[in-house]
Amino acid sequence: MRFPAGVLVVLLAFGGATPARAQTPGEPRPLSLEDALQLARPGSEVVGLARSAVNRSRGEQIKAKSELFPQLTGSASYSRLIKSQFSSLASTDTTSSRAPTSCNKFLADPSLPIGARVDSLEKSLQCVSALNPFGNLGSLPFGRANTYNLGLSLSQTLFSGGRLGGQIQAANAGRQSAELGLRESEAQLTLDVVQAYFDAALGDQLSGIAVTALEQADSTLRETELRRSLGTVPDFDLLRSRVTRDNQRSQAIQRASERELAYLRLKQLLDLPSNTALRLTTVPDDSAMAGVPSLAALLAAEGDTGSEQRAPVRQAALAIRAEEGLLKVARSQNLPSVALTSAYGRVAYPGSGLPSWGQFLTNWSMAVGLTVPLFTGGRISGDKIVARANLEDARLRYRQSSEFAQLDARTSLEQLASAREILRASEGTTAQAVRAYDIAEIRYREGISTHTELLDARLALEQARANRAQAARDALVARMRMALIAQLPLAGAATQVTPSSATATRRPAAQTQSSATSGFGIP
Repeated sequence: MRFPAGVLVVLLAFGGATPARAQTPGEPRPLSLEDALQLARPGSEVVGLARSAVNRSRGEQIKAKSELFPQLTGSASYSRLIKSQFSSLASTDTTSSRAPTSCNKFLADPSLPIGARVDSLEKSLQCVSALNPFGNLGSLPFGRANTYNLGLSLSQTLFSGGRLGGQIQAANAGRQSAELGLRESEAQLTLDVVQAYFDAALGDQLSGIAVTALEQADSTLRETELRRSLGTVPDFDLLRSRVTRDNQRSQAIQRASERELAYLRLKQLLDLPSNTALRLTTVPDDSAMAGVPSLAALLAAEGDTGSEQRAPVRQAALAIRAEEGLLKVARSQNLPSVALTSAYGRVAYPGSGLPSWGQFLTNWSMAVGLTVPLFTGGRISGDKIVARANLEDARLRYRQSSEFAQLDARTSLEQLASAREILRASEGTTAQAVRAYDIAEIRYREGISTHTELLDARLALEQARANRAQAARDALVARMRMALIAQLPLAGAATQVTPSSATATRRPAAQTQSSATSGFGIP
C-alpha cells in the first residue's frame, strides 16, 4: 500500500502506529500488563519510601519498649596525670627518707622508755621535724600518675507515672499506621501502572484512528481533485477537502504526541530508559486483566467500600490512639518517677606499666532515686495543652476521613457504572459507523451523494472508534480502582491524615504517589 506524503510525515516524525521516535534500533520490547507490574514494584521510589517508614516505625517501637528492661552500660578508661597539687607532698616524703636512722629507731620502738628514746629535748625536736607526717599518702590515689578504671552501670525504671505505657502505645500505633501506608503505596502503584499501561494502549489506538482518518481524508482530497479537473465538482468542495485533510493532519500529530507522553509516563513508572521501544501485548478489552496473575485475586474479590475498612480511615483511627498515648506521656510529667541505679567499678593506680588484676580496687554502690517536678515554669502545662490539641485534631481528621471515604466510594461506584454503560452503548456503534462510511464513500464516488455527507460519515466513524477505545480504557481503570479501593488513598481529600509531629515518637508520614490524570479519560 502506498502512503501519501502527509501520512509518511506523521508516521516518521511522531510515531503514529510505529515505534516512537528516539527509540533504539531493533525490534520493540514486548510488554504485557503482568510484565509491567513486575517491573514497577521493585524500583518504585514511593514504595521504597513507605518501606523506610515501616522500618523507622519499627525502630521507634523498639526504642519505646527498651525502657521496660534494665539499662546496662560498660566503661573503661585510662588517665595520665601531668601535674598535681600533691607533688609537694611527694617531695616532703623524699626528705623524710633522709632523716637520721637513730630518729627512726627511737620513734619506731615503743618499748623504750621516754628517757631512753630522747636524751634531750633538743634531739626530740630534731627527730620530729625531720620526719614527714604525710609520708604514708604515697600509697593513696591522690596525685597518682596512672589511673585505670573499669566500670559497669545499671539503671532500671521502677515507676514512670504512665510515660512508658504512653510511649509504647504511640509507637505501636505508629508502626501499624506505617504498615497500612506501605500497602496503600503498593495499591496506588498498581493502579498507576494499570492506568499508565492502558493510557499507552489507548494512545496507540487513538493515534492509529487519527492516521486512518488522515489516509481517508487524503484519499478523498485526491478524488475531489480528480473530479474538479473533470469539472464535476465545484471549487468549494475541493477547498473543503483540503481544509479537512489539513485539520486531520493536525489531529494526527496531536494524537501522536499524546501517545508519546503516555509511553514516557509508563516508562517512568517502570524505571525504563526513555528511548526504550515498547510493544504492548495486552489488548484493552473486557478480558484484558483476566490473564494477569498479579490481579486475579484482587479482581475475584469485590472491593469493600465500607468507610471503616479504608486504609486512610484506619490510619486516622490509629492516629487517635497514638495521640492518646502521647497525652499520657505529657500527663506523666506531673507524677514522680522512681529508678534503681547501681555502679560497679574496679580501679588501679600502678606506678608504671599495665596493672595486674590484683592491683585493682573495687567500688560498688546501689541507689534508689525519686524525681519529682516542683516548678517547671509552665512547661508541663504547655505540653499537656499541646497534647490535648493534637488529640482533638486527630479526632476531627478521623471524622473528615470517614466523610471523604463515603464520598469517594460513591464516586468510584458511579464511575464504574457509567464506564460500563458507555462501553456497552459503544459496542455496536463502531460497526454501524464503518458500514455507514463505506456506503457514503461509494455514493460519493458514484456521484449520488454530496461531499458534506462523506465528511459527516468519516467524522462519525472516527468519533465512534475513539469513543469505543476510550470507553474500554475507562471501564478497565474504573474496575481496577474498585478492586483496590480499600487500600487506596482518598481521592479529593484536602489533607492527608498523619499524627502531629510535635513530639519525638511519631508515625512517619506515609508518602503516596497520586495517579496522574491521563488526558484520555478519568483519573
